[in-house]
Amino acid sequence: MDALTPREIVQELDKYIVGQDKAKRAVAIALRNRWRRQQLSPELRDEVAPKNIIMIGPTGVGKTEIARRLAALARSPFLKVEASKFTEVGYVGRDVESMVRDLVELGKNMVQQEEMERVKTRAAEIAEERLLDLLLPQPPLGSRGEAEGRLDDLGQQHYQNTREKFRQYLHEGKLDERFVEMEVQDHAFPMIEVVSGSGIEDVGIHIKDMLGNLFPQRKKRRKARVPEALHILIQEEAQKLIDMDNVVKEAIQRVEQSGIIFLDELDKIAGRERGTGPDVSREGVQRDLLPIVEGSTVNTKYGMVKTDHILFIAAGAFHVSKPSDLIPEMQGRFPIRVELHALGKDDFVRILREPQNALLKQYKALLATEGIALEFMDDAIDELANIAERVNQQTENIGARRLYTILERLLDDLSFAAPEQSDRHVTIDRLYVTERLEEVVKSEDLSHYIL
Repeated sequence: MDALTPREIVQELDKYIVGQDKAKRAVAIALRNRWRRQQLSPELRDEVAPKNIIMIGPTGVGKTEIARRLAALARSPFLKVEASKFTEVGYVGRDVESMVRDLVELGKNMVQQEEMERVKTRAAEIAEERLLDLLLPQPPLGSRGEAEGRLDDLGQQHYQNTREKFRQYLHEGKLDERFVEMEVQDHAFPMIEVVSGSGIEDVGIHIKDMLGNLFPQRKKRRKARVPEALHILIQEEAQKLIDMDNVVKEAIQRVEQSGIIFLDELDKIAGRERGTGPDVSREGVQRDLLPIVEGSTVNTKYGMVKTDHILFIAAGAFHVSKPSDLIPEMQGRFPIRVELHALGKDDFVRILREPQNALLKQYKALLATEGIALEFMDDAIDELANIAERVNQQTENIGARRLYTILERLLDDLSFAAPEQSDRHVTIDRLYVTERLEEVVKSEDLSHYIL
């Protein structure tokens, strides 16, 4: 993140997302502002609050993808949640603090994986020795060895030579089909059923953590092929080499300073008071969300976590409601608003061709696994984009997701018959597209179900 300027961040986002330049600029500035804040003196640093963003636009235009790619660029803990899943405190459903607990868990897993990668080489060396012990156990001691408590020199030399041969076979893959019996941790836990209407998975204190020390660490024996056994042993040894206290400390620090929460479907909770009182599922959720967004301290099983500097990116279509329907305090906590435009034919053409994960590249790669070379002509891509735009206008506008349904319909027969297909080179042109899709598109009622 330190090396990326706002312009470079936008260039990285351009590799995966077509258009929506205003939204990209807004999130690029927000990300760069995090780096700028870290350069300030400690007194001023704590005073600089993140500039939360609301992205307004129809479904399928890239709101979620922008936030997800941004988090990947920053290597930040990232959580996507739907605002409609939360309910006001005191009602059945998930409470809003669960999003922070989930983010901390993700942060812990992220840091733990980084640490395990760092010690992987050392863990692999130790695991290899343990695997060789399983493949070639120490021989029983002879009479002389029993007296001295060890093998004699000749026996020790013979054992080491054999062990080195096994090591060589292991590296060459000659032992891959062999099974070894090993002891692994038994993760089974006594079943305790708790009936609760408030989401027991979100309670800060976990029953398993409380009772874990009361039950002895059990191990079970299992057989595994050599490669799988080596992988299990590497994971075990890496776990022993990392300091979990430091992992948790770093995770909390990363969540507090660079965590990103993407709050989708914000428009679903945009409701004001109706008649006698607030709507439980709307304004009540907003009131509960407000302290988290403003900055508060949440109790998690890893300790207290402050949300003051977590970046919140909200999104919603706002077809029925408007951002002004949010309570004033919530509006004030999302000072940056960006509108994302609906996608048209030209955007669909670019989406099919340009991104690194473009749909046409994906389908070509999938069918290449069956030995089929798939080629899309320019006129075919143009017709696909034209059909996507037409169907979106005639039915519900679901943006770029329409391309998924159209391509699946177009390649349905080819995907089904690919293993037995005699023609290994398939060219898709405009005629191919119209023959398979035109009849479906003509019937508006049918397209509701097919496309």
